[in-house]
Amino acid sequence: MDLRKLKTLIDLVSDSNVSELEITEAEGKVRIVKGVPPGPQVAYVAAPVQAPAVEAAPAAAAPAAAPAAPAVKGHVAKSPMVGTFYRSPSPGAKAFVEVGSTVKEGETVCIIEAMKILNEIEADKAGTITQILCENGQAVEYGQPLFVIE
Repeated sequence: MDLRKLKTLIDLVSDSNVSELEITEAEGKVRIVKGVPPGPQVAYVAAPVQAPAVEAAPAAAAPAAAPAAPAVKGHVAKSPMVGTFYRSPSPGAKAFVEVGSTVKEGETVCIIEAMKILNEIEADKAGTITQILCENGQAVEYGQPLFVIE
């Protein structure tokens, strides 16, 4: 199945009320299942308790907030599907791109294997690869950042 057609199907399922879609064609079979969104969060607040008339010790300083993740500079290329990320076309072959590689829009940057089908993932923006955010052979999720392109 064509990668663009697969992306379109994924977008249609994610934007609709459909939770599962299965299509069989001559090239193979595709099944897209939308994850169940988390239910509403319920917060419980305890009723205030009357403190005794004893003078309380000064309150401890609130812990410092965790530092925010550094902002990524540049365009983030994300995974169009769930699967296994591969940097090269076969084991032992040269990687499609390295940090510092210049890519054109539409150029293959990696492969994601999904349901035993190797899908070539193309750069959606021209520029220079500044970060590779996944390891070779790593499982990736839909929308997971793969590369940073500046």
